[in-house]
Amino acid sequence: MAGRHPRRRPSPWLLLIRIPAVLGTGTALAMALVALIVLGAVMAAAAGSTLVVGGVVFLAVRHHRRRNALRRDGAAGTSPLPGRPAAPPRPDLVWQRARARFHTLRAEYAAFECDPMEVLRLPALADVSVGSTARFVDAFAEAQALETDEYPTSSHGAAFVTAVDHAERAWKAAREAAERIRLSGLSPAERSTVERVIKLLTTARDSDNDPERLAAYARARSELAKLDRAGVVHVPRTAQAALDAAAQGALPPAADREARPQFS
Repeated sequence: MAGRHPRRRPSPWLLLIRIPAVLGTGTALAMALVALIVLGAVMAAAAGSTLVVGGVVFLAVRHHRRRNALRRDGAAGTSPLPGRPAAPPRPDLVWQRARARFHTLRAEYAAFECDPMEVLRLPALADVSVGSTARFVDAFAEAQALETDEYPTSSHGAAFVTAVDHAERAWKAAREAAERIRLSGLSPAERSTVERVIKLLTTARDSDNDPERLAAYARARSELAKLDRAGVVHVPRTAQAALDAAAQGALPPAADREARPQFS
């Protein structure tokens, strides 16, 4: 058609110049792609067509962008393989650990009940009329009833583990409640008596004077007996026995007492 000029084909070498700017110079991948494009350009020049060059350029750019995206985000449509679930713990080992925890709990409870000073400091922890203490005593008794020397059946062992868990939580709750209560439930006169007994026990424990220690233990035992009979403070039998043993230990040996001079 007259007056119509043929379209000017883009130079393949101009495309070669622009490729490093698109892909990023200085990388091995860019150099390989440039070589591939050069080959395509030569082939296109020989064939007299720019279609091959355009296709090569398009594929090279898309491949480079896709590879960068995969590096940033990971392969599309893939996710980490799920890990193998951990094997459940052996029931006998769980039972053994629960038994060790129960022995620790029993030792803590026994240490409290054998210490008159602790009983006077936290009287609510020795009083089953306090709800938290009653719940602990019940939970402790249940765990103790389920304890065995050897691993029992799986159902019995699981019941023991559960009972130990309950007993531990109940012990913690009972101690925390007793710490909050302390002597707040006593009248001023009863509180004063308890504090006086604590001072007597402290003197008996720390004094190096045998007559002073003996007198302090005697007064403390008398005051505690009154508090126990009145229901002000419940003194466990183990605490009373420990106090009696400490008072007896304050006395000198029988042979030594006989050898001492007697004064009329």
